[in-house]
Amino acid sequence: MILTVTMNPSVDIAYQLEGLKLDTVNRVSETYKTPGGKGLNVARVLTQLGDRVIASGLLGGKIGEFIERELDKVAIEHSFYKISGETRNCVAILHGGQQTEILEQGPTVSEIEWQGFLKHFEDLLPTLDIVTISGSLPKGIASDFYARMVSLCNNHQIPVVLDCSGVALVNALKADTKPTVIKPNTEELSQILGEEVTGDIKVLKEALSRDIFSGIEWVIVSLGAKGAFAKHFDKYYKVNIPRISVVNPVGSGDSTVAGITSALLKKESDADLLKKANVLGMLNAQEKQTGHVNLSNFDTLFNEIEVIEV
Repeated sequence: MILTVTMNPSVDIAYQLEGLKLDTVNRVSETYKTPGGKGLNVARVLTQLGDRVIASGLLGGKIGEFIERELDKVAIEHSFYKISGETRNCVAILHGGQQTEILEQGPTVSEIEWQGFLKHFEDLLPTLDIVTISGSLPKGIASDFYARMVSLCNNHQIPVVLDCSGVALVNALKADTKPTVIKPNTEELSQILGEEVTGDIKVLKEALSRDIFSGIEWVIVSLGAKGAFAKHFDKYYKVNIPRISVVNPVGSGDSTVAGITSALLKKESDADLLKKANVLGMLNAQEKQTGHVNLSNFDTLFNEIEVIEV
């Protein structure tokens, strides 16, 4: 069983426009409302792959109830911890091939609530094979919260795929116990190291050899349309991907996390893990709906991806 954790979920609202005009009325041609937040996108894609998954995190208010009802409709099992604050909305405006996002901050979580979630989380661990932790922390939660969750997973010998950024990620990297996988992009690597990290292979190899990444089994760096760069123990890989037509890139990173998690669970080879992860990210980008993939195109893209040890 896979557990996906979303501490700051949302209802993701996507507005499709021909063009965005400021300081006037914009009429929406299409609207999509889905349970959102990075971990819920991961859960949707894992469900489409046929993997057993349960979604968890924090939910509150009427928006939280809407999320649970929508997950029930698509048969995604869930076990959230309820808080007093209202879960947020996040809006993506898709216009002329561009994307403008308006993200609500979300509720402030009390210490009693986040401590309560940690107990709830630990109670779930004995039934799990792997955990994904995705996205930002809402206000009020300690910045080492993800490090605490990783420590609990390690106590139960459960691998963790951690997809976050900023102080929460740095604290997890500096903790005594490490996540199994992290998935930064070059901008996030630059923030972690305090210096510019480009997509150059030599630069990336040097960056990932730093002490702060020691003890982490997989570091998978997203390079956007240029594919990915990865470190698995002492091996380095460059992933080259085919060019595709992008419809909606929102959730592509989360779909990549789903691929990583599914491949880890099934003990797939390094090359197959990296191909699966990137295929799912691309398939998501080709769909209007966030966290959705058309698996009929999976094999074609899988065979077009090149994984090179460097």
